[in-house]
Amino acid sequence: MKNNTKQTLKIYWQHAVKYPWLFLICIIADILASLSTVIIPLYFREFFDVLSIGAKNASAVNELIRILVFIGLFLFLEFFFWRIAAWVNIPLETKVMANLSRTCFNYMHKHSFAYFNNNFVGSLVKRVNWFIRAFESLADKIVFNLLPTLTILIFAISVLIIKNFTLGMIMLSWFVIFMVVNALLTNYKLKFDIARSNAESESTAILADTVTNQTNVKLFCGYEREVSLFSSVIEKVRKLRLTAWNIDWLIHGTQGFLMLVLQVGLFYFAIKLWQNGLFTVGDFVLLQTYVLLIFDRIWNLGQVIRHLYQDLADAEEMTVILLTPHEIQDIKNAKDLIITAGEIEFRNVTFSYNQTREIINKFNLIVKPKEKLGVVGPSGSGKTTMIKLILRMYELTAGKILIDGQNIAKVKQESLWANASMVPQDPILFHRTLMENIRYGKPNATDEEVYDAARLAHCHEFIYEFPDGYNTYVGERGMKLSGGERQRVAIARAILRNAPILILDEATSSLDSESERLIQDALDNLMRDKKVIVIAHRLSTIMKMDRIVVIDGGQIVEEGTHQKLLRRRDGVYKKLWNLQAGGFIQ
Repeated sequence: MKNNTKQTLKIYWQHAVKYPWLFLICIIADILASLSTVIIPLYFREFFDVLSIGAKNASAVNELIRILVFIGLFLFLEFFFWRIAAWVNIPLETKVMANLSRTCFNYMHKHSFAYFNNNFVGSLVKRVNWFIRAFESLADKIVFNLLPTLTILIFAISVLIIKNFTLGMIMLSWFVIFMVVNALLTNYKLKFDIARSNAESESTAILADTVTNQTNVKLFCGYEREVSLFSSVIEKVRKLRLTAWNIDWLIHGTQGFLMLVLQVGLFYFAIKLWQNGLFTVGDFVLLQTYVLLIFDRIWNLGQVIRHLYQDLADAEEMTVILLTPHEIQDIKNAKDLIITAGEIEFRNVTFSYNQTREIINKFNLIVKPKEKLGVVGPSGSGKTTMIKLILRMYELTAGKILIDGQNIAKVKQESLWANASMVPQDPILFHRTLMENIRYGKPNATDEEVYDAARLAHCHEFIYEFPDGYNTYVGERGMKLSGGERQRVAIARAILRNAPILILDEATSSLDSESERLIQDALDNLMRDKKVIVIAHRLSTIMKMDRIVVIDGGQIVEEGTHQKLLRRRDGVYKKLWNLQAGGFIQ
């Protein structure tokens, strides 16, 4: 996978600078707190120089007390500015994290239907969560580690250079070497962190997929197979994690050795300066304090940088999503779709999945205004694909689809969807109440309108059997309801929406004969004065359609009314009818 670290940081930066005053106050408080930290040792240097003189008179005591007052003052300033930085950082981070969440949510939902078909739900959710978590971790590291460390190092090295140029340059040279070695090793480790993050996403996706399909796992005796698959992915994660942690061990060892060399080398040089009368006891205290302070910061800095790279690796996958252009977009200055008569025309339409599997080739069809069209054909013939293309779930390979003369590729997608209602073969409901699921078809609908739609769809009866009635939660994907109940809720939603174009894709396939009979009159009311396209395997569903087209191999092979098609000798529709009718008779 391409390393998108710069793009990740750019996205984080763009969101952080939306709050300039919070950002600026946090940075200034951070720097002032760090400066207070490095000023304090200068007063300790004076304090120990006074002590080393050995005088115990009032003048020496007063001098020590004066120095102590300044030490106390800067300790208070250090505490005060750290509190300010932390206090301001809280609203800053929470605001940025909330906006990042919105950005991820908004951008992800603009991806095409195909994009979601090609990605696991669990993996996508994990990417969003890790992206937000990575910002929180990275921001904390910058505010409480990187910036203070940089401030302390610059000031401490500057003081040492002023005290003794050679001493300061030794410290500066060591720091440069230390950072170069760390950067090289950490950068080498980054590719393993990204690979580990990808492997963890894969394991999350498999876990989510098996949980979703836990019924199939049990009924098809797939437990051992799924355990083996999951174990193989976890083993891959383990190996990548082991490699990354071994590199961590090497980095820690290298850091420790460089620190050992610096401390011995600095004090050897300081002894020579003391021997020549150029170094005092207080200078030794200052040097040791700065060395310990720098070591503490540098040691943590190494860990911070490694964890920072790990955070960026965790954010990588979501960054890829944010950088992936939306597959289907409105053209510039796209207009709203205006439905007048409601004529739909397929004009030389060709469509292939992934540019390899051709489903429809030079397909032509005109659905007249207010015509009720039935579509039948064997599985894989292109029926459902035709519906998806009308709703612009995919872009055409060639040709165009027109609604009242308007090319759907040139109108706003939202306006297209606003004029269509679809009841799919297997409706998926939100894990919300029945009231909310039905009202989703018309968000501003009153309770009475929801009740009326439910009655027409014949789901009002079973809803009232629940203790909580319309306030009953339906479970994830609506799994607390039967297939027929979910389908009736979806039909109620379509009735409430009352869009001019109605599409039924096997809308009665999950209903028993009694339920289908109950709902047929609701569908008759729903289809009145609308453009209707019905896909069905159960031919009893489309007997009353104005026209029926039979599709096979992505082409229309027959068309006409139910009676007309039955009169065709050796016709495809007649064969399908005889198979179904004959099966019932037997």
